Amino acid sequence: MPYVNSSAIARIEWDNGTLSIWFHASGRYDYYKVPASVYQAFLAARSKGQFYNDHIKDKY
Repeated sequence: MPYVNSSAIARIEWDNGTLSIWFHASGRYDYYKVPASVYQAFLAARSKGQFYNDHIKDKY
């Protein structure tokens, strides 16, 4: 359960294609059919919020 250092995102998990993101303000959201490579890039991103907006939001 990776907890992240982000002003918007508290925690990120990935399990068999389901990406779960916990936002500080609004709780948990699940995204489906997310490749493991996207999850790994998300964890490595300098800005989690920017990565979410650019690569996950409205795409999964």
